[in-house]
Amino acid sequence: MTFLIVLMCVVVAVLLLKPAIKKAPAIWYAAAIALALLYIGVLQGLLPLPAPVRYVLFLLLQKGTLAVALFTVVMFVGVFPRDSKPRKYLSPIRAELSIIACMLIVGHILAYCLTYVPRVLGAGVITPFVSVGLGVALAVTVLLVVLGATSFNNVKVRMSSQTWSRVQKWSYVFFGLTYVHVLAMLLPSALSGGMTAVQSVVAYTVVFGAYAVLRIVRAMLDRKRGDLL
Repeated sequence: MTFLIVLMCVVVAVLLLKPAIKKAPAIWYAAAIALALLYIGVLQGLLPLPAPVRYVLFLLLQKGTLAVALFTVVMFVGVFPRDSKPRKYLSPIRAELSIIACMLIVGHILAYCLTYVPRVLGAGVITPFVSVGLGVALAVTVLLVVLGATSFNNVKVRMSSQTWSRVQKWSYVFFGLTYVHVLAMLLPSALSGGMTAVQSVVAYTVVFGAYAVLRIVRAMLDRKRGDLL
């Protein structure tokens, strides 16, 4: 449920802030980096903050909710027709939103490397779910680096359009693996009856499932028109 709330808030924010993001993306990149570093500082006990603030940062950053919500917006833009108002309005900032999300997800990666991974390895017992989750996380991280780097315009202009398009098609794999990673991390708690985990699994499944169906439909329609990306 938290993911759906964050996603709705992100959609509204993106629609309202689109001009500002397009005009000065560097400011938003800096803000994303600062937010990620802020949370790492909180984790390390360097920045004592009120409990409610720490909890919000935990949900948005350590859980990766904010970054995944941004990635979701970026991906869903592609399910709209090329000449539709939503796609025309948001397409100019898809790259910027991807970069912001990449920078935020780095905070998630660092947070889990500093807290969760040492705890799991120290326990000496790694469940199949955790093994899958960590293995997929590694693959997602590699794709994150590649896709994030090629989203910058100064990198894009140095690549041929065909090469860039081929690289960006890996975003579908990235998005799918993100769902697998989330599922692997949430299912143990969900199967044990944790209601929060169950609700999260349902929310992510609905959103990612809806995207998969809509993207396939869009691909079929585009192919029919002869203008598939």
